[in-house]
Amino acid sequence: MTDDRPAEAPVPLRKIDTLAVLTTAQADAVLALLAEAARTDGQQAVSEQGRLQLKGGAREGVRHLLLDIDGKLVGYAQLEDTDPVEAPAAELVVHPAHRGRGHGRALGTALLGESGRRLRVWAHGGHSSARHLAQVLGLTLFRELRQMRRTLADLDLPDPVLPEGVSVRAFVPGQDDAAWLAVNAEAFAHHPEQGSLTQRDLDDRKAEPWFDPAGFFLAEKDGELVGFHWTKVHAQEGLGEVYVVGVRPGAQGGGLGKALTTVGLRHLAQAGLPAAMLYVDADNKAAVSVYERLGFVTHETDLMYRTES
Repeated sequence: MTDDRPAEAPVPLRKIDTLAVLTTAQADAVLALLAEAARTDGQQAVSEQGRLQLKGGAREGVRHLLLDIDGKLVGYAQLEDTDPVEAPAAELVVHPAHRGRGHGRALGTALLGESGRRLRVWAHGGHSSARHLAQVLGLTLFRELRQMRRTLADLDLPDPVLPEGVSVRAFVPGQDDAAWLAVNAEAFAHHPEQGSLTQRDLDDRKAEPWFDPAGFFLAEKDGELVGFHWTKVHAQEGLGEVYVVGVRPGAQGGGLGKALTTVGLRHLAQAGLPAAMLYVDADNKAAVSVYERLGFVTHETDLMYRTES
């Protein structure tokens, strides 16, 4: 006797591994996954900091979650638990060809377990699928980060007016590292993601192909660093970025931030870039207002969700 019934399709085996360190092959596989997802989504699912943390060995407080289906990487999440006050922060992505099958929920559930159900999760671009996943996981909207853009064609901004006694020069790698890290920590003491940057984080960025000290402007007064504007060029997209502008607390309120922003924008325009972008928290009304007066408009929005506890 024979059984003529069709054989049942094998159930794919989903496995999630949590690792403190990725091998070079694993890191390359994650980067390839992120690139494929970015081509579909129009933006990266994992931030620059998260991508830098894929390589270079263990990072304090950072864990990597790899979701495999029958041995093939189809999902990735990164959990960073370095903030002494806030819940651990995470980012996650599922390969476009494997979406709609519960893999995002599986990664999110694993993140909740790893974080002790104290979790913040970024949804870059704020897509509807991400909002649905947040709802399924019991997360609520916590933060809105705007990407703003403006054209650099025929840039018509008033000459930057620096406060009395302040001069601007370019960053010198090695010479200015410690001073910049100190001022960055002071300027962003309220912003753990930026304010907690270390020498290792700075070195990671200095090693990137886009790094150009000529576009990293330092403001000095009486020989001390009081502010900075670090610009960045996204060569593939033909886009300049107001990467980060910081002013030491004692030097705020005198127009230095606006002047430094103008210096950087002129630098990007002189490089022949057609447009510039920046990121700013939506609830930072003062900064949003300054950027709007400089001609920036909201291009897209990243959302952060968190657990209630």
